[in-house]
Amino acid sequence: MPQTLSSTSMFTPCGFSPHLHSAKEDDQGGLIFQDGNLASASLDALIQHLIPTTDYYPEARIRKFGPKLLQLLTEWTETFPYDFQEERMIGHLKDMIDRIAPCDEAYWKRMNQLLQALNQKLATLSHGQEGIVKINAAVSDQLVAFKSKPPSIQREILTVCSDPYTLAQQLTHVELERLSHIGPEEFVQAFVHKDSLDSTKSCFNEQKKTSNLEAYVKWFNRLCYLVATEICMPAKKKQRAQVIEFFIDVARECFNIGNFNSLMAIISGMNMSPVSRLKKTWSKVKTAKFFILEHQMDPTGNFYNYRTALRGAAHRSLTAHSNREKIVIPFFSLLIKDIYFLNEGCANRLPNGHVNFEKFLELAKQVGEFITWKQVECPFEQDHNIIHYLHTAPIFTEDGLYLASYESESPENQIEKERWKSLRSTILGKT
Repeated sequence: MPQTLSSTSMFTPCGFSPHLHSAKEDDQGGLIFQDGNLASASLDALIQHLIPTTDYYPEARIRKFGPKLLQLLTEWTETFPYDFQEERMIGHLKDMIDRIAPCDEAYWKRMNQLLQALNQKLATLSHGQEGIVKINAAVSDQLVAFKSKPPSIQREILTVCSDPYTLAQQLTHVELERLSHIGPEEFVQAFVHKDSLDSTKSCFNEQKKTSNLEAYVKWFNRLCYLVATEICMPAKKKQRAQVIEFFIDVARECFNIGNFNSLMAIISGMNMSPVSRLKKTWSKVKTAKFFILEHQMDPTGNFYNYRTALRGAAHRSLTAHSNREKIVIPFFSLLIKDIYFLNEGCANRLPNGHVNFEKFLELAKQVGEFITWKQVECPFEQDHNIIHYLHTAPIFTEDGLYLASYESESPENQIEKERWKSLRSTILGKT
């Protein structure tokens, strides 16, 4: 069914313990190492360990410290460019550059290259965000204009694209385009309302910046309703059955590509009540392929089958020789829930007050995988006509879907009859 960010009761965290695994520990001044790796530390000891002191900074050790700082700033600006959208943060960055650059001309050049790259990245992100805002505005207008079932529709999906393989590829274009605008900081801001290490201190003074993440969830919901709308629109059950079989083939190709988000949206759309109740229509459908796809996305065992398929796609991506083999588009709602439960279910600090590095390393691993997947370039040729249709085609509201469903196949019980009568009165003005 369509997704919401607030639903958290369906899933549990998988494969992670909030407690450190038993291993040989080495305590070095408040820093706990396990097998040579830093496992936990008090915040004061960690700060003391990370911040340079007068003993080795500034100029006397700049050639040793400079490259590390440059690497840190480079990774920060490349991974979290949204952090530098405000003038205040750019000011801090320039201040650090002014402290390092005068000591070595090579650092000065590299720091300026870093600033130029950051400016280009921010310009790209800003342009992409404007595009998403325009698309969402267009979609909202279409939703308002199409609250009820119209007497006729000018266009249907099969008149725009009759090849399921092509539609699956264009859906992958949309998914990768929207994913590319989601920064890792949006996951943090989606769940963290307080400072992650201080429950009394506000972490964000500004309004949360999760617009790209929220827009992506809205896209999933739109695709669900688009699939259901396309199925419920045709007047004849033979045509409705044809549309169902078409989307089954699209979903199967999405699975083969590694586009699990579109796959789940299509399955969810076909499982919406206004569609699933069309028994006469489904009797005309060859459902064997659909049941296989449903099995792959079955929520049983915390989505065990899907997670197995996702691991297979991720392994294929690591050994890929082409961009097509690199595509991994996860079922996004489940990814968000996994990160949510990891964040909520595991303490930020250990009983001894140390920072729980295992938790944050696991969070970094999951978000890091997502960053890798979203950076893949779509290998398929783009069809602007199809993509425009996916973004702007009118879709039914839930009431509109039920009315269309009842108009296609009459209500079977008294509850459905009463709802049908109410909808006809409310939407069509008929009694």
